[in-house]
Amino acid sequence: MSGSHATSVGASVPSTPSAPSCPAGMPATEWEARVALAACYRLVAALKIDDLIYNHISLRLPGPDDRFLINPYGMLFEEITASSLVLIDTQGRKLRDTPHEVNVAAFVIHGAIHQARHDAMCVLHTHSDASVAVSAQRDGLLPLSQFAMRFYGRQAFHDYEGVAIDLDERQRLVAHLGAHPVMLMRNHGLLTLGRTPGEAFMLLYYFERAARIQLAMQAAVAGGAGPIVMPDPEVCEKAARQFWHNEGDILVAGEREWPALIRQLERTDPSYKQ
Repeated sequence: MSGSHATSVGASVPSTPSAPSCPAGMPATEWEARVALAACYRLVAALKIDDLIYNHISLRLPGPDDRFLINPYGMLFEEITASSLVLIDTQGRKLRDTPHEVNVAAFVIHGAIHQARHDAMCVLHTHSDASVAVSAQRDGLLPLSQFAMRFYGRQAFHDYEGVAIDLDERQRLVAHLGAHPVMLMRNHGLLTLGRTPGEAFMLLYYFERAARIQLAMQAAVAGGAGPIVMPDPEVCEKAARQFWHNEGDILVAGEREWPALIRQLERTDPSYKQ
């Protein structure tokens, strides 16, 4: 997920709304992380690709310890607030008093990745129809749209082993993930990794758009449309490099989009900051 940051040119945009005051006894960095992660949950819910109470997004707190925030098991994404998030370690132990529990699969998957990939501050997992459908295809996401080019040669695959509640699956999951920014969990769903919630969210957004376009194209071909045009591999790799190396006015995913999405969330429902 490395790449230099390009300098944007043009008129300034409104600043991102500030977070409410930090609760007494909580480090400011933790509260800021809570607010950002709660916003991420609300934005995934707005895309309508959450899965009732069963998906999860985690955010690693700064520092040497592998501590991360995750959703309370039993709450819809649209209900999650900054204060309701649960702070746990990679073994699933709660580090702050809370009446909420954590999904076992959540700490199995997210704990393994946070322990192995400290560059992946935010880990986002969904079961959208499009990502599950693409995960079951041999080559996963195909370079059929500009949305998909970002992931060309940069998607990992992990075969389905049942519900992710066995600790011994962690080693294989991390090995399959490697240094990739996204992973298709076969017959299961998608993982996106980001240095910020904004980056993880935007990778989810672009992957979801690409997956839906791919399925639409494949359905059109099955319905009698002409063959799909596949770009040359050299062009696909060029486009991927442009995205990941931040060429031209391309910034890291989320740097430009995330503040705008937060302003939109402030206008529609600022309760995520509670």
